[in-house]
Formats: sequence, C-alpha cells, structure tokens
Amino acid sequence: MTVPLWLPTRARRRASFVGATLMAGTALVAPQKMSANTMQRDNSHVIVIGKPTSQTDPLTYLADSESYAKNGLITWDGNVRVWQGDHAMRADRVTYDRSTGILSAKGHVAVVEPDGSTTYADYVEFSHGMHDGIGSGIYIRMEDNAKLAGNGMRRTNGMLNDLTHAVYTACKICEKNPDLPPFWQFQAFDATQDVQHKRLEFDHAWLKMLGLPVFYFPFFSMTDPSVKRQSGFLMPGISPHDRYLGTYFTLPYFWAIDEQQDLTVRGLVSTKTGPELTAQYRNRLNFGSIDVTGGIAYDTHDESRYTNTFGNNVGSSSQYGLQGYVFGRGNFAINRNWQVGANINVASSANYMRDYRVPGYGSEMLNSNLFLEGYGVGSYLRFDGQAYQGLNQGVIRNSDLPWALPRLTYAFQGQPDMFGGRLSVQTTDFNLYRKNGINDQRGQAAIQWDRPFHNRLGQQFLLTARIDSMVYHATQAYQQPTYYTGAGGNHLVGQVQPTIALRMNWPFLRSFAKGHGSQILEPIAQIIAAPNTGNSQNRHLPNEDSLSYEFTDTTLFSLNRYLGTDRLDGGIRANVGIHQNWSWNGHAIDMLVGESFQEHIDHNRLPYSGLEHHLSDPVARLRVSPNQYVDVTARGRFNPWTHQFDYGEGLISTGVPMFRLTGGYVYAPVTPYYYYATNFREYGPNAPYMIKTSEVTGGFSTHWRNYHASGFFRRSLSRKQFVANGGTIGYSNDCFGLDIMYIKQYTRIGGEQRNETVLFNFTFKTIGTFGING
Repeated sequence: MTVPLWLPTRARRRASFVGATLMAGTALVAPQKMSANTMQRDNSHVIVIGKPTSQTDPLTYLADSESYAKNGLITWDGNVRVWQGDHAMRADRVTYDRSTGILSAKGHVAVVEPDGSTTYADYVEFSHGMHDGIGSGIYIRMEDNAKLAGNGMRRTNGMLNDLTHAVYTACKICEKNPDLPPFWQFQAFDATQDVQHKRLEFDHAWLKMLGLPVFYFPFFSMTDPSVKRQSGFLMPGISPHDRYLGTYFTLPYFWAIDEQQDLTVRGLVSTKTGPELTAQYRNRLNFGSIDVTGGIAYDTHDESRYTNTFGNNVGSSSQYGLQGYVFGRGNFAINRNWQVGANINVASSANYMRDYRVPGYGSEMLNSNLFLEGYGVGSYLRFDGQAYQGLNQGVIRNSDLPWALPRLTYAFQGQPDMFGGRLSVQTTDFNLYRKNGINDQRGQAAIQWDRPFHNRLGQQFLLTARIDSMVYHATQAYQQPTYYTGAGGNHLVGQVQPTIALRMNWPFLRSFAKGHGSQILEPIAQIIAAPNTGNSQNRHLPNEDSLSYEFTDTTLFSLNRYLGTDRLDGGIRANVGIHQNWSWNGHAIDMLVGESFQEHIDHNRLPYSGLEHHLSDPVARLRVSPNQYVDVTARGRFNPWTHQFDYGEGLISTGVPMFRLTGGYVYAPVTPYYYYATNFREYGPNAPYMIKTSEVTGGFSTHWRNYHASGFFRRSLSRKQFVANGGTIGYSNDCFGLDIMYIKQYTRIGGEQRNETVLFNFTFKTIGTFGING
C-alpha cells in the first residue's frame, strides 16, 4: 500500500491539527512568523530548531494533536505525517527528543523511501533526521510485488538496511490465510538491503518451497527488483550429463559499463573436455547498435572419419584442440535514408559448435555479410558481400559454397502514371566465386508494368507487360551446380524474354441463411504470351537461383514458377481457376481449383513438375473451418495420367482452448537441394534430389489453471523412421515457473547423432532463470 503524502480530509476538518517545519539544531524557540520555505496552512505552527545543516534536510510534520514536556520531549498523536527530503513517514504516535535528536514512531508505522518502496514497522527510531535508525517488525514492499521482512532492522546513513531473521519473496500472500507460507521464499539469518548500489544480500539462507527447505546458500546476492540492469554475477547453470561435455557448470558475469553498453562474460567447466570462455558485448548508440559474441575453448574430442550421404570421406583432424567462434552484427545509420552494417558469423569447426552447444549448430550453414542499404519513396537499394561456411558436412562440402563479392539489389515501385498503370523495376547483379564449381558474374533486370481496370459487369482485369533480361559470364561450367559436359573455358551467354499477360477475376456475391451468410463464386482466367525459351537448361546458362520449380495453387497464376530468374517460363499458356468461399454463423469454407494449358512442353523442368502435358495436372486448395474447434487446410496436385498425387500437404487443428491437437502431412517425390550436390545429368533418377519426401507431424498443447504441457513428433514415412520428437510440461504462477523439456533428434549432422536432451528451467520472479541440462 502506498502511503499518501497529503493530509486526509477528516484531519483537515479538525481545527486543532498542528503543522510545522523542524530545522536541525539545538534550541527550541517560540513560534515565529512562517518563512518562505514553510508550508502555508491555516492554524499551523512553525517550530525551528537552530539552522539547517548540509547533512540533513528540514522535517515537516502534520498531526491531530501535539504536546510538550518539560524534559524537551515533543509528542504528536493521531494521523501523524512526517516528511524529510524524499522520505515520508506515517504513524499513530511520533515523539521527538530535542536533546538527543531522536525521532520515535509506533503504531502502524509506514515509511515511503526515495526509490518508491514502502517500509512498514511496529516501532522505529530515527536519528540524524530519518537517515539512521533501528526498528522492529519490519516489512518492506518493493517493485514487482517483492517483499522483504525481518524481526529487526538497523538503518545506516539512509543507505544500508540490515535485517535480522529475514525472509524474502515475490509471491502473493494468501488473503484468506496469510499465515500460510508463500510458494517460495528465502529465509536468511541476516539480510542487507543496499539502497545505494541497489542490491540485496543474504547470509545463511534457505530457499524454501511451500515452506519446505530445498537448497542452502551460505551467501546469496541479487539485484534489487527496481533495477533493470546492474553489474554482477547472473544465475549459474549446471548439467549433470551431456554426451560431449559430461557434467558441466557455467557461471556468467554481467558488467553494465554504462547506460548504453554492457559486457557479459561466461565461463564453462566440464568433465569430458576443456574449459570454454565466452563473452557478449552490446552497445546501443544514437546512430546504431553493436552486438558481438565470441568464444574460445580447448576441445579434446578427436572424432574419426566417416562417409557422408554422397559417398565422400569426411575427416575431422582440424576440428579439435584450440577452437573458437565469433558472431557479430552491427547497424549504423548514415542519415535518414542510408544505413551500413555487417553480420559476421564464423566458427573454427562444426564439431566445436556441437560439443559446446554453440547457438546455430544444426543449421546448414553460417552466413556473413557486409551491406549498404538505402531507402527512398518506392525504392530500395542494397549493396553487399556474402560469404558462407557449411556446418553439415553430411550433405555440404564447404568448398562448394559460393562467395558473392559483391552483390547489388535494386527495386523500384512507381506511382500510377497517366495511363493508370504502375511501373516497377528490379535487378539483382552479382559476382560469385567458388573454390569448386562455377565462377560467374550476372547482370539482370526485370521491368514490369501493371494496369488494372474493370467493366460494368464487375469483371476485374489486370494487364501486365514485362521484360526479363540477363547476361552471364561463367567459367568452369562443367562443375556444380550445372555440370555441363564438355563446357570448359569462358562462356558469355544471356537471354531476353518479353512477357504479356491478361488476368480476369469475376466475383459473384450472394447472401443466404437470412442474411447471416455470404457466398463468393469467382471464376479466374489468365492468358500469358512469351517466346518459347525451350530447353534452357542445356544452353550452358548458369543456374544460381532457379534450382526448384513450384507448380501449386499458390503459383497457378504466376508469370514465372521458378523461384528465381535464371530460368523463365516461356511459350503461350493459359491458366483457369474457380475460387469459392462460404461464410455463415462462424463457419467458413474456402476452395480453389485450377489448371494450366500450355502450347509448348519442352522446357526440361524438374521431374514431377505437373506440366509434362499440354493440359497440366489439376491443383487445388481447400480450407474448412466449421466452428472454432476445427480448422482443416489441404492442398495438392494430382496426376490424372498416373492416377497419383505428385504433391500434397495438409494441416489440421482441433480442440478447445484448454486442449488442442495439430497434425500435418507433406508429400513430394522430389527433394531439390539449394544446389545440386552431385552430377544429376550423369546420375539421372539416382541423384539425391530424387529422394522422396513423405512426412507426418503431430502435436498437442494443453493448459489447465497453472499447468501446461505440449508434445510433438515428426516421422519420415519414406525412410520409416522418426526425425524428431519431444515435449514440454510445466507449471507457472505469479512468482514461479518450472518447465521440463525433452527433445530427441534422429537425424545425423556431421556424421553424429545426438542423444536425448532434457532441460529443466526454474524461473523465480525478480531473481532470474536457472537451467539444468540433462
């Protein structure tokens, strides 16, 4: 409860209340005329004791009644309010001894501290104003509902509060039975509240849960709840068992250098390998930010060679011993339109990241770049350099990854012109270097003009005119990722393709269910005309961004269904579809069915593209949400010639807010990699990208009162094995949280498969999170 710093209304109505200002000194003089620094009130008295000193501030008080004794003792009774500087006190009775300068208060004592916290007590004595004193029955309420109590307290210079037989908690006290112990609390022999440095320290403390002691601390120090950041040790971490570290212990230290920068240093000691030291430096500047994390360790794991997915021998002779990593990012504003920055992510080895649980392990690669970005009205420009480091040597050869030095991206979206159209321009140009593979330089530009219009029948048209152009200079084209047989030396090749398209949407709307429902029937038709680019994959044209072809409901009306611009859809083709939607009384059904007609089919696309005939495989999407408890979405592509699905996926979510089930499935006969890892022209159907994807996933989530749980699994039906599974179970209330997480991965990364991981997270409000890895 916050103590009001004003006089209650009922006290104001009493003609006998007394108000005065006391100055530090020795002699009591008769009431004098109120000075300029005295509160102006009717019927108030000013009592000045000497002259103020530099160490103390004047005391101002209000009371219902006042009495004087011959021995120099002044007593104030009833709704007593006392102020000194930033301190304020309330009590039933306050006495002031003019000879000793001691101020005593008892009965519902409450002191509002300068930091906003409130101290309650049965009895207190203050000297030197309200800066030094003692008290009994102490109860201190701080921010975030934190509470500190003790049998007795000694205050020193207004900066240190020493409590005996202290307890601390941030949990709510049971209103019906306040004698019940809180969910957790620290019970200590002694406690010190350092007001100046914003810290709490406990000697010989027990952590008690539901009144039962669970852990003993000879000494425990923590930051005051009112502080958002302060230098000091953070919560340590301990793991009883890890496959690569064994039993390990971590202890971080946080250094708040100033208001804008800090440094966190963490030491790790384990039983199976050498120690590690990591550090994170952060700096938030007026014109940008810096965040750098690095680590160094002596890794003693010397792993043997293994054979990866492609039959290549992979060794780890350089992936032990002295190891380290640096992850850093920085962004700096040059002005309101331009900024420069960098993202640096480098590690000495993937095995080191695995052994020491460095964040990012499990990803395919680490990416580093330097960039310059500019923003304008409808325009964007980025000039950067890209570098990659492969982590999964099971499917990636690090020497095959490209370096983009440099790369230029520019995009422009214009305003509507005099014809009602809108012009857009896009270009991505780069120079790529590979130690093994094609080295090439590309210049590319795409110019597109869109003109929407409609007629009286409600038909909505979009006329699009587009020109794609590109020129490549390449060397070593016989290597990955294109493997052109006999293609050596330098190659200068390019392409220009104009495209014109007209799309028509014709929505029909009707209402039903007495106006509570609506139906939309929307035929969609599109015609696209472009030169037939033919067998473009065999024209010695490099391919850096179009290694996958996607023909689904999402790309049915796309001008180009390749994911990039190195390969383009050409020829004359038409796309048709029917979109329908029903919505009524919280129910919804949405559906799209369509096909594509093409004059030319000799594009040499990836197998199972769905476009092997003049009439494509039909594609469809269906979403059904009959109520708030069920939501189903499915999409796919069906081959009527083989009577099989070439692609399909589905997702279902069902349940009530308290308990929810989810499930998913995905199927694709081709798994294209972001680059071709083997010579697909030589191996044909046996190439790795022909591996079938058929996976099912499932999970659940539930919560009841303070408890929650979730679980998931992912199983590959094509490989007949699980990919990963796990779950979480936990409890949380207003001051405590416990989460137990379990994860098991069955995939192999770097020739190794991790064992199960169990993680315990304990969160104590105002203290922090303590984790244990199993």
